[in-house]
Amino acid sequence: MRLFLLFAVFVVLGLAFESAGARIFSFRSLIPNLIIIFAVDLGLRHHGVVPAILAFTMGYATDAIAGSHPGLNAFMTTMVFLVSYEISTRLMVANAGVGATVVFFGVIATALGTVAIANGFGALSSTGPMLPGLALQAFITAIIAPFIFSILAVTKRLTGLPAGATRDGHGRERRVEL
Repeated sequence: MRLFLLFAVFVVLGLAFESAGARIFSFRSLIPNLIIIFAVDLGLRHHGVVPAILAFTMGYATDAIAGSHPGLNAFMTTMVFLVSYEISTRLMVANAGVGATVVFFGVIATALGTVAIANGFGALSSTGPMLPGLALQAFITAIIAPFIFSILAVTKRLTGLPAGATRDGHGRERRVEL
């Protein structure tokens, strides 16, 4: 329950920042995609049903505020979570560098996937003009991701949550009892 409440607060703040930032900055690519950062953090550091539901809920909240196609952001955020989760199960170390890399590609995949699903896969051939702005947004998001990860880790420790999934010597996840 604490994990749900913690991420609910961060998602509300993140969506408020993204919504306000869109009104302040005329160049949308300068606004980082905080929801993708949160989904990657969930995927890399928290495993189970509750984090998956949280990822879906974060995407659905994004749909409620800015989605033109209901469920599309929920689907894409859940996919980023699942890819992050799969990467974390394959790697012994899920540090900020790995997280930032996953965030970079997650932002690009989310934007291109949204265009492809909403407009058909043929629309991907006309995405050339949006690629420089998309690459800039992905880069900015990846740069701030380690800072957001550290803020989340500190907040998790302060609330008594484990900062990440622990693993035994064979790469299997171990449950941490607090």
